[in-house]
Amino acid sequence: MSIATKSGDSGETSLAGGFRLSKSALRVETYGNVDELNAHLGLARALCDDENIRDRTKLIQSELFLVGSALSAPPTDTESPCPVTPAMVDALTAQVHELESIEGMLSDWSIPGEHVAAAAYDVARTVCRRAERSVVALQQQGERVDSDVLVYLNRLSDLLWLFGRKLERDAGVDGSLRKVSGKTGSRWSRAW
Repeated sequence: MSIATKSGDSGETSLAGGFRLSKSALRVETYGNVDELNAHLGLARALCDDENIRDRTKLIQSELFLVGSALSAPPTDTESPCPVTPAMVDALTAQVHELESIEGMLSDWSIPGEHVAAAAYDVARTVCRRAERSVVALQQQGERVDSDVLVYLNRLSDLLWLFGRKLERDAGVDGSLRKVSGKTGSRWSRAW
């Protein structure tokens, strides 16, 4: 058996269950974004020196296969339960709250690039946001997507931002937009 099946040479691919559709279909784009996110997280994890964040990232990567599975289900499949569960979302939410509670974590916007691993998590975060936008577009087209998939990606993007800030903080790096711009004002000000 070879991974070069040649079945996609005509520009179509198969969803779970053999349902065929164009490789340019929004559903394919959406689970492709999740696949790209997983690859970016692998790079971020490989660059990360924080064992706890690496372990959390590896678990998230395994969960992204479930997200991809939910998105690659044929639109006609209304029977199969979604593999993305509220418990998975709750676990991400708990991690967000845990990291938010660290003193100084939410002090300012941050300019990516002051720390290599943090920058890799910022890239992953933006890919996660793209995947999230694709899910919304699927839903707006009337395609079936379980709501837990969207909530999972939304919560994950928040967590990835916090991973980057924690890595910067622990490394003593300050990528604060306020510091770079020299502007003052309230946190998260629109004046930035």
